[in-house]
Amino acid sequence: MLLIRIGIIAFMGGIASFLTHNFFPDTPFAYLIGAAVGVGAAVIFVALEIWLSRRTNRQVIAGTIGLLLGLIMAAIVSQIAIVSDYPAIRYTLSLGAMVLFGYLGTTLAIRKFPPNWFKRADLPAGEGAASERKILDTSVIIDGRIADICAAGFLEGTLLIPKFVLKELQLIADSSDTLKRNRGRRGLDILNDMQKRLGEQIQIESTDFPELTEVDSKLVKLAMAKGAKILTNDFNLNKVAELQGVRVLNINELANALKPVYLAGERMRVKLLKEGTEPGQAVGYLEDGTMVVVDRGRDRIGQEVEVMVTSHLQTSAGRMIFAKLGEYG
Repeated sequence: MLLIRIGIIAFMGGIASFLTHNFFPDTPFAYLIGAAVGVGAAVIFVALEIWLSRRTNRQVIAGTIGLLLGLIMAAIVSQIAIVSDYPAIRYTLSLGAMVLFGYLGTTLAIRKFPPNWFKRADLPAGEGAASERKILDTSVIIDGRIADICAAGFLEGTLLIPKFVLKELQLIADSSDTLKRNRGRRGLDILNDMQKRLGEQIQIESTDFPELTEVDSKLVKLAMAKGAKILTNDFNLNKVAELQGVRVLNINELANALKPVYLAGERMRVKLLKEGTEPGQAVGYLEDGTMVVVDRGRDRIGQEVEVMVTSHLQTSAGRMIFAKLGEYG
C-alpha cells in the first residue's frame, strides 16, 4: 500500500509538470511549479484517504454532512460579505471562507454528533449485527473466561487480537515479577487454545497507532476505525470507550447478570468464613463468588449453616446477599 501511494504521488507530480509546461511554456520554471502543485495535491488526497480509513462509517457520514453544511455556509457568507471589486481579493476570500467553514463543519460534526446516530453505519460494510467484529484487550485474555464463552457459542463474528495487545502480553510474560510472568503466560496459552478451537474466528490485527503510547487509547482508536466492539473486564477502559462512542462488552457485567437471584424468604446453605463489619455478623461466599452477609452468625464461623435471605444489594463490585441465621442455623 505504501508503494502504491508513493506511485500515485509521483504520477500526479509528473502529469501536473507536463501539463503546466505545455500550457504555460513562457512561464519560468513552469514544470517545477506544476510538479510541486501536483505532488502537494496528491499528498493531501493520500493523507485524506489514510485519515478516512481510520474513521468509522458513522464518522465519515457525519463528517460529509458537516462538510456540505460548511460549504453552504461559506457560499452564503461569500455572497454577503465579499463586496470587493478586485477579482483576486474576492476569489481569495471566497476560498478562505470555503476552507474555514468546511473544516469547522467537518470537525464539529464528527466530534459532536451523538454516538447513537447511524448505529447501523458503525458496522463494517456488508456485515450484519451477527457478524460484528470484537476486539479483545489484554485483561480479558488473561482472565480466561472469554475462551469458555466462545467455546459455548455465545459469541459470534470475528474476534480481533491486535498485535500491540500481543506485544503487551509478551512483555508481561517476560516480566521479572513471578505473578506478572505467570499471568502473561496464562494469557498466551489461552490465546493458543482459542485459536485451535475457534480457527478462523480468531484473527490477528496488524493495525497500530505509533503516535499513541497507551494500549487502552490504541484499543479505542482501533475500535473506532473498525466499527468494532471492545471485549474487556477493565472498568476504566469501559468508561473511556463509552465516552467516545465505542460499544463495550464487559465480561464482569455478564458474569453478574448470570448469577442466580435469591428472593427474600428463600433459604440457602453457606459456609461462614470470617467476621463481618457489624457486631454479630459473619461473611460467607457462594460458589460463584457472591458475598453473603449473615446476621448473628459470628459464633458459627467455620461451619456450613442454613440461612434465610432477607435482602440483596447490587454494587459495582458485584451482588451482596444479606441473610439471617436465627432458628435456621
